[in-house]
Amino acid sequence: MNNHPEMKMKERPRIAIVDPNTLAILGLKQILQNVLPIIQVDTFNSFNELTNGNPEAYFHYFVATNIVIENRNFFLDHKNKTIVLTASVEPSSQMAGFNSLCINVPEEQLVRSILQLEQYAHAHGRNLPPLPHALQMKILSDREIEVLALIVQGLINKEIADRLNIGITTVITHRKNIMDKLGMKSVSALTIYAVMHGYVDISKI
Repeated sequence: MNNHPEMKMKERPRIAIVDPNTLAILGLKQILQNVLPIIQVDTFNSFNELTNGNPEAYFHYFVATNIVIENRNFFLDHKNKTIVLTASVEPSSQMAGFNSLCINVPEEQLVRSILQLEQYAHAHGRNLPPLPHALQMKILSDREIEVLALIVQGLINKEIADRLNIGITTVITHRKNIMDKLGMKSVSALTIYAVMHGYVDISKI
């Protein structure tokens, strides 16, 4: 198996999660793969595991705060790649000079934070490889896209019906069709899809 970083990057961009907490790793890996389906996520329980591989092959490192502190020089040299995983949203608890991601929040909020990092850190995704063709295709009708955008902005069925001047039963039908077409059942998954396809701006969620 060829581990050359350039070969790997041509296949799929890779992200590393480095955290001693296995449950945290597994949850974040699933969410990252939902947010950025083009990526490969590799997980490590320690800094040594990361460096024993090929750390330069990774597009980003999502790293537990204590590991960044213990290996500060390495991550300072790679600060544009490093996202520090924290347990608090308080600015005073964030590490200066690094992008941070609080993982001690509900799933929908965590998804929103990751999408914000993706949009703002990468010029609305322009620095990322394109989505696979199947994910670029327009699956939903124009009306379904309108309903989807309002769902992920937090509107309830009656509010969507009033906004679009359609019946509540019609809204419910559209919701069902959207979920069936996309194979997605949660608002978090729909939010990821809507933002990644440019149907709604992250600032409106």
